[in-house]
Amino acid sequence: MIRLKGIGVSGGVGIGKALVIRKDELRVPKRKVSHVEISREIYRLEEALIETRREISNLQKKIATEIGFDHGRIFEAHYLVLEDRVLIEDVITQIKNKRVNVEYAFSQSIEKYVSTLLKLNDEYLKERVIDIEDIARRVLRKMLKEATTSLSDLKEKVIIVAHDLAPSQTASLPKDKILGFITDIGGRTSHTAIIARSLRIPAVVGVEVATENIEFGSKIIIDGSSGTVVVSPTDKSLKEYQKKLTIYTKEIKAIHIPKKLKACTKDGKEVIISANIELPEELPLVKQYGAEGIGLYRTEYIFLGRRDLPSEEEQFKAYSKVVKDISPHPVVFRTIDIGGDKFLSQPQVPREMSPFLGWRAIRFCLARPEIFKTQLRAILRASVDGIVEIMFPMISGIGELREAKNILSECKKELSAEGLGFDENISVGTMIEVPSAALTADDLAKESDFFSIGTNDLIQYSLAVDRANEKVAYLYEPGHPAVLRLIKSVIEAAHKNNTPVSMCGEMSSYPMFAFFLLGIGLDQFSMAPPQVPKIKELINNINYKDAHRTVKKTLALSTPREVEKYLQKELKKILTEECYHMLMI
Repeated sequence: MIRLKGIGVSGGVGIGKALVIRKDELRVPKRKVSHVEISREIYRLEEALIETRREISNLQKKIATEIGFDHGRIFEAHYLVLEDRVLIEDVITQIKNKRVNVEYAFSQSIEKYVSTLLKLNDEYLKERVIDIEDIARRVLRKMLKEATTSLSDLKEKVIIVAHDLAPSQTASLPKDKILGFITDIGGRTSHTAIIARSLRIPAVVGVEVATENIEFGSKIIIDGSSGTVVVSPTDKSLKEYQKKLTIYTKEIKAIHIPKKLKACTKDGKEVIISANIELPEELPLVKQYGAEGIGLYRTEYIFLGRRDLPSEEEQFKAYSKVVKDISPHPVVFRTIDIGGDKFLSQPQVPREMSPFLGWRAIRFCLARPEIFKTQLRAILRASVDGIVEIMFPMISGIGELREAKNILSECKKELSAEGLGFDENISVGTMIEVPSAALTADDLAKESDFFSIGTNDLIQYSLAVDRANEKVAYLYEPGHPAVLRLIKSVIEAAHKNNTPVSMCGEMSSYPMFAFFLLGIGLDQFSMAPPQVPKIKELINNINYKDAHRTVKKTLALSTPREVEKYLQKELKKILTEECYHMLMI
């Protein structure tokens, strides 16, 4: 038995045979062409581009129909290559001046294109290299008259193991035949990861040595939640994961059952469970899983993957749609959080050596007030359509909060002068995700209507761990005593000033940590929609006094492992065996 570790990007368990797809290398011949053959080679280029465009268009329609229009937009990078006149002219110039065949000229131009992108300090653009290589292979196959590798006609259920899977390959997967997929490379924000989550196919990426260690036809287990891959499992491991698979399957089937609107402990303590989303297409999931509104709407995704900035009107329409759809429940809009692992494509936005610590989030907004004000005006205008709240990300101190609120006040005055409506009493919150904000929470609470703790960043900044770096991922510990003590101090400081506290980081969606967070007084939990039923189930099956009782002992422990073992042990005591196993899967 071999255990491999990667990044879990789409939850669930898959058990089955491995279909190993080795890295796709095309052999592109180089040959000289005569003067009279030049026009024929250029015609072959145009023909291949047209045929590929038609192929991608059909795939785009399939994705848009099956999982939503916005996901169909993942092929926009493909179209950019197919219609890039600079690239096409470069190919034609090579054919004319170097007198080489079109396949070779095209492959050389793509190689330069990819090499340029890889040199940029921009993770988003680097991930788009996969898209470019995907479209390049398709074009080359048309030129070489080779069939495109297709996974659409599989005859049996398999777990796909590949060096990488291009978005177009993932899009054409027959869902009923795929038990999961594993790749050597890739990250959480890759298009294939997004599609996998949308189709609810378990997926683990970034395993590095998957194709080296897994043989064609071997039995494997994939756990997309923990990022674990088990090759040639023992009977004991097989039994353990089959139990997890059974529970997971029951959970998936149960999502159509109407959920209780409220989350309330057995001894009467009510908390709010809301959802984190980033696309309007996720709105049906918010209702389907029974969330009480949106605790985090990531607004930056309307800015990404484009060369122009969205107008106020475009943003207003997008935000208004969300507010109307989720009414009468509230929507908390996080203002644009560009930087870190998300970048604008505009050339005037510089790339940075340490983007997570650099010009991002509120820092970017305060430096570019024209962009910030356009967004704030759009959010304010959308507030006439329902309950809207605004929160500012990566606030590091009271000065930034005041400056952001002053700009918001300017926007209100402008809208009033223009006769445009908005909620005069809109709530304004502070995201606590920087240690300096956590340590000055008492000051920030006095000037905030609410707090939202962003644990994804707070943990990485507190522990000096880049959460996107696979080499130090093991140090990213939500249960680290320092993290728990910091969160407790934030909640205490907020409550002294009658400021409610939400948590929108992934930590709140883990049952054992949700148990602790309930005990220290967290008022609202916000998480990915599919996690909502699980945390509601936890809250509805425990007593608040039991959660509160464990706080002192938890905070006295010295290591993350001790914390986790203790919280799991306490939960096991108070939950039924069936409920415990369902929650801890």
